[in-house]
Amino acid sequence: MRIAITGAGNVGRAIARELLENGHHVLLIDRDPKALKMDSVPQAEWLLADSCEIASLDSAKLASCQVLIAATGDDKVNLVTSLLAKTEYGVPRVVALINHPKNEWLFDSSWGVDVGVSTPRIISALVEEAVTVGDVVRLFSLKRGGANLIEITLPENALACGKTVSELTFPEDTSFASIVRDGHVISPSPQELLMGGDELLFVATSAAEEKLKSVLLGN
Repeated sequence: MRIAITGAGNVGRAIARELLENGHHVLLIDRDPKALKMDSVPQAEWLLADSCEIASLDSAKLASCQVLIAATGDDKVNLVTSLLAKTEYGVPRVVALINHPKNEWLFDSSWGVDVGVSTPRIISALVEEAVTVGDVVRLFSLKRGGANLIEITLPENALACGKTVSELTFPEDTSFASIVRDGHVISPSPQELLMGGDELLFVATSAAEEKLKSVLLGN
């Protein structure tokens, strides 16, 4: 897969290294000559260019990329780059970094963003996940699909405790992803018995979250 990353700072370079290790072809784009630290990620392609300009994206052959990651430190640049990538080049998947939480509402399909990643929100969700038992914790939002990755840790007195997965009727628009128990990831087979302390991961729409909470925890 060919992936373009705009913004060759610490975040962009770290993402590039991970993607290269996973066998992808990566192009790093930045308009600041000082950011072109090619020795830091020698396996990547590098391009000195402004990702907000059509001519620059033409040079990057963006139409041949399956994914664009807008990872600059400027939300305005990330939005413009995302919009151009989606509307002018038809990039199938556009992921954009959200630097300031107040701008989260802008990062949606109207700006060409499939997934907006807010670092403060992710950190906040991880803190909640670490300390919250018996409530829904939204870990990640999938903008294009309108669904969320959510986590529920079952308290000992939860309605679902002592029941198998097949005994529970989950709401529509819900997919049971996995169970984390004692440091092990368990596939939620129909015969799997749920226990207090289990961390349950679901992909579900916002509308299904309260219903899911009722099924697992009771009223």
